[in-house]
Amino acid sequence: MSTNIVVPELGESVVEARVAKWLKKAGEAVSAGDPLVELETEKIDLEVSADRAGVLTNIKHEQGADVKVGEVLAVLEETSNGSPGKVPEVRTVPEVPKADVPKVPGASAPERKATPTAKNAAKVHDVKLESVEPAGARVTKQDVLKATAPAPVAKAPTPAPQAPYAPKAPVGDRSETRERMSKRRATIARRLVEAQHTAAMLTTFNEVDMSAVMALRDRRKEAFKKKHGFGVGIASFFVKAAIGALKAFPQINAEIQGDEIVYKHYYDIGMAVGAEGGLVVPVLRDADRLTFAGIELAIRDVAKRAADGTLTLEDLKGGTFTITNGGVFGSLMSTPILNPPQVGILGLHKITDRAVPVDGQVVIRPMMYVALSYDHRLVDGREAVQFLVRIKESIEDPGWMLLES
Repeated sequence: MSTNIVVPELGESVVEARVAKWLKKAGEAVSAGDPLVELETEKIDLEVSADRAGVLTNIKHEQGADVKVGEVLAVLEETSNGSPGKVPEVRTVPEVPKADVPKVPGASAPERKATPTAKNAAKVHDVKLESVEPAGARVTKQDVLKATAPAPVAKAPTPAPQAPYAPKAPVGDRSETRERMSKRRATIARRLVEAQHTAAMLTTFNEVDMSAVMALRDRRKEAFKKKHGFGVGIASFFVKAAIGALKAFPQINAEIQGDEIVYKHYYDIGMAVGAEGGLVVPVLRDADRLTFAGIELAIRDVAKRAADGTLTLEDLKGGTFTITNGGVFGSLMSTPILNPPQVGILGLHKITDRAVPVDGQVVIRPMMYVALSYDHRLVDGREAVQFLVRIKESIEDPGWMLLES
């Protein structure tokens, strides 16, 4: 009996994927649970496995093809008792035969962990993954491309002086490379443009004195770490502050659907994280029910899994409000772009010492600019400004957050 191998459900709003790599060849016998093909989506990479034993036949989409949810990728001819019978006719794109390479006796080096897109890039550029030094826990596509980059070209000697306005001949490496956008990068590009075209987006700014939060962390860091096994970061305070502000201004935790406003009575906070291939926004579910330690642990967990490439589609699904921290990269001020259909996003920035007036005197304080981008169709300027003021007040007097939680 034949079984179609199809593109599985890919999660909320994800309807298309790209065939990154076939892990089994047409005509190859497979067992139940064997991974057959790697798919690349706008959010994560995933494997499609065989749900029963059989022989893989009739591969319909080769590497690089874009496919939609439910589309047939290949056919699996079932076998009885786990052993394949006669192999049915195989129809697929022929491969160029490779020269036989003599096997070298002795133990082989363990296979280096790598992301699916890294494996694909290594195959395209004919690079051995064992020779690529990863920047993190696994070899990424960027690691492979870095390993294939040409050596720096020696600087050309300074040309002799030329007559005024005479054109100069190009020097140095002027080569170009062309690479197809990944599904994630293409989707990021499309959604960022859509966000600006479909929402009346504005941004308001404020500045926050971080002295109280930093002093609280210094006083409690040893006891906190002894109890929980890790320290507490700045982002946890802003998650708590944002939840309090969202409760005070519920329209910023809402979304527009047609001519209706949908108010969310739960607080799923998205935390924007830079990852291989582009930005991802894993979500802290029911963040209002988490303690400071719970929030900190959740943030550390999603950040680690974003770096390792082990986030799931469920991790990225939904979200009612987003926080992005450009300060970790040194950004002093920015205007974050909305993550539709959300109507608000809070941008955090670098903490830097500045001279500020306090009680009639100029003092040096650790200050941070904060930004709120919002959809003016639903959120008025007054509410946006007051929302940021509420954030500012909570961070500058964190005792209130502790009492409210």
